[in-house]
Amino acid sequence: MKKIFTLLLLLCTLGYAAAEGINGTGTLSEHTFRHKGVEYQYTLYTPNNLKADAPLLMVFHGYGSRDIPSIKYGFQPVADSEGFMICYPRGPQDHKGKRYWSVGYQFHIDNGLMRDDVGFAVRLVKHLQKEYSLSKENVFATGHSNGGAMSYMIAYKAPKTFAAVASVSGHIMECMYRTLKPKEPIPLMEVHGTEDNLSRWNGDPYNNDGWGADIATPRAVGLWAAENRCTHEETETLPIIRNKVIAHRYIGGKNGNQVWFYEVVGGKHSWAEKDMNTAAEIWKFFSLYLK
Repeated sequence: MKKIFTLLLLLCTLGYAAAEGINGTGTLSEHTFRHKGVEYQYTLYTPNNLKADAPLLMVFHGYGSRDIPSIKYGFQPVADSEGFMICYPRGPQDHKGKRYWSVGYQFHIDNGLMRDDVGFAVRLVKHLQKEYSLSKENVFATGHSNGGAMSYMIAYKAPKTFAAVASVSGHIMECMYRTLKPKEPIPLMEVHGTEDNLSRWNGDPYNNDGWGADIATPRAVGLWAAENRCTHEETETLPIIRNKVIAHRYIGGKNGNQVWFYEVVGGKHSWAEKDMNTAAEIWKFFSLYLK
C-alpha cells in the first residue's frame, strides 16, 4: 500500500511530464553557430504552434555531457504548455575530450582553454530572436553543474540580455567571486543538495577536488540576495517524494526581484528530478519575470 501511495504521489508531482510525456510534442532540430572562430552546436526545441514574441529558455549542460539533455531536464512538456522555445547549446571539447563551459576551472586556465562563452550565448540569443521572432525581454538561462556555473557567469556578465537565471548543483568559482562585479541585480534561483560531492555545499576553498577553489553554496546565494537588496525570507517545505526540499525565498528585492534557494536535504550532485519537478519549479520562478 505504501508503494502504491508513493507512486501516485510521484505521478501527481511530475505535473507537466505525466500529463504530456517526458519528450514533449514539439520538434527538435540541430544547428551550428560560430563565435570568435569557435564552432558551437545547439539543439532547438520548438513547441507546436509557437507564437510570435514567445519566451526563450537557454539550458546549459554539465561538464562532459555526451547527450542532448532534452529528456533529462524535463523542460519540453513545460514548453508545450507555457509556449516557449528551448535552446540546448553544447560547449566544444577540452583537452580531455569533454564538452564544457568556460567558468574558470583550474585545468582549463592552465591549458589556455578559457573562451568567451557568455559572449557566444548573448550573440546566439540575438540570432534566435531575429530568426524566430522571439521576445526581446523574456530570455532565461538555466543549467546543471558546469551549466549552473555558466548561469552564474551570465548573471554577472549579461543581465541586460537575460531576465533571470537558475542554477542546479552549480557554483561560483573563487576566481569569479574575486574578479567579477555584478553589473546590475538579476533574479536568481539555486537548487542544491546538501550532500553534493562535486559542487560542495560548503565549497572547496583549498581546491582539494582539483577543479579550482569555489565558494560555499549559501554564500553564493547570499551574494545575489544582497545584490538584489532582498529584505526578508519566506520558507516552504515541498511535498516530499524522496529527499526533503526546503524552499528559501528571499523577497522584497529591487524592482520586485527575488532569489530562490531550494535546499535538497541529503541530496547528491543531481538535477533533483527524483525529489521534485525541477523544471516546473524553475519555470514557476521565471514566470514571475515575464513581461
